[in-house]
Formats: sequence, C-alpha cells, structure tokens
Amino acid sequence: MREKEDKIYVVDAFVGEGLAGNPAAVCPRGDWLADEVMQSVAREMALSETAFFAPVDDGYLLRWFTPATEVDLCGHATLSSAAVYFTYLDPGASAVRFQTLKAGVLTVTRNGDLLELDFPARPAGPGSPDGLAAALGATPADILRIPGATCMAVFDSEDAVRGLTPDMALLSALEDRMIIATAPGEQADFMSRCFAPRAGIDEDPVTGSAHTTLVPYWSTRLGKAELRAVQASARGGELFCTDRGDRVAIAGRAAIRSAGTLDLAGALPRAELIDA
Repeated sequence: MREKEDKIYVVDAFVGEGLAGNPAAVCPRGDWLADEVMQSVAREMALSETAFFAPVDDGYLLRWFTPATEVDLCGHATLSSAAVYFTYLDPGASAVRFQTLKAGVLTVTRNGDLLELDFPARPAGPGSPDGLAAALGATPADILRIPGATCMAVFDSEDAVRGLTPDMALLSALEDRMIIATAPGEQADFMSRCFAPRAGIDEDPVTGSAHTTLVPYWSTRLGKAELRAVQASARGGELFCTDRGDRVAIAGRAAIRSAGTLDLAGALPRAELIDA
C-alpha cells in the first residue's frame, strides 16, 4: 500500500549514557524510488545519512545517501535500518540480512538492547596525503591510508583529538573522502572523530564505517580483539567492537525518535514527522 511504502523514521544510532548518537533517516520501501528522488529526500532530511531498503530474494537491498551523494557503506544508518525492521516489520526476528550494491551482504543481529553489525574489515596501510597536518591544524604521530577512501591520523592523546579545529576547505581539497582522527581513549579503549566534507558532512556524529578501519588498527596495537570505542563529536556515541580477522563486529544501541510520512506528490519530496 502507498501509505505503508511512504513511511519515514528518524533513528539515533550508537546512543549511550550522555551520548546522543548519530541520527539517520530510514525509509522502508515496498518498491524503489528513482535515484534522484532518493537523493532529494536525503537533501530534505539534511541528516548525515538517509537509508532506503526494499525486499529482494532472501533479505533486503539497502542503499545510503548523504545530502550530497550516494555512499558505498554506512554503519549508523544500517544500525538504524535494523532498528526500524525489528520494531515495525518483524518484531520477533533475531537477525536481518541487507544486500548492498558494493559492500556485499551485511547482517545485523539483535542481542538484548544491542544491535550488532557484521561488516568487512578495511585495514589501512602506510600513506600520507599532502596537506593533512595543515588541514587538521595539528601533526599526527602516525598516518595510515586507504587511498581515495579513508585517511586515519593517529594522535598520542585524547585531548589532542578533541582539540582539533580542522579547516574544512583544506580537508575538502584532499582526495580521501573520510578523514579519521584517533587516539587512545581515557574512558574507552580508543576514541575518534570523523570528517567527510567531500561527502557533504563536515563532522559526522558517529561513524560506524570508520570502525572497519579503526578496529583492525587498535586491535593489533592493543593486543585485544574486543574493544569499546567512543566517538567524540558534539553528540557523541558508544560502540562495542570485535576484530574477527576479515570481518568486524560493531554493536550499539538505537533509539527511534520520530515517525512520519513522505509527501512525494510535489516537485521536492517533504517529510512530516511526529515523535515516535
């Protein structure tokens, strides 16, 4: 039914005590909207990610859009999509499989109030893009990179990462889509901040996909497979991570904040939301 297909939800992912998490919009569909309409919905929602999922053979196809572009992988919007699925579509389910266009099959399992993402690990190697220190306003102790995708700047202290005031214009000039700043944590195993101005997000509140790179690094450095992480944005978030070799488990809590409907009749889609 049309009414059912045009539902939209806003979900905070990776919430914790005193940590607001990262909001994502989630649109469960019975069929697919045109790509330009989904991009327009993401611009209208003005959140770091808007997720759309619809049934396929043995699960759901999941896609993610920032206000500026479609992305290949997003952790917090996957967690948020699973929260909507478990709450409204199949409350008795213990797991949901999401197929994706470029990241393979992503499974989310429910364990009490935690939802656990099973993502491919994406470890970074040595590499340093020109201009990174100037863009961050500080010189990291180490730099690792997945060229064109992710740059990870490692600092010696949490205070150094919290004190960063990056120049977003300079960060945008770097070729890597996501810039991670990380350090050992004071109340967690490690902490981070993530910047993605090339994707239309100056600082992401909590970035699940960044932990596919962070977890292999910190697991090796700390000599432990199970790690608690904090992302130190203004909203903040908490993640429970496990290094499983070529896969990474990333778990967190989600809270559905509002629900509503999409008005797709006009030239520009609009969303009307009420508190959930």
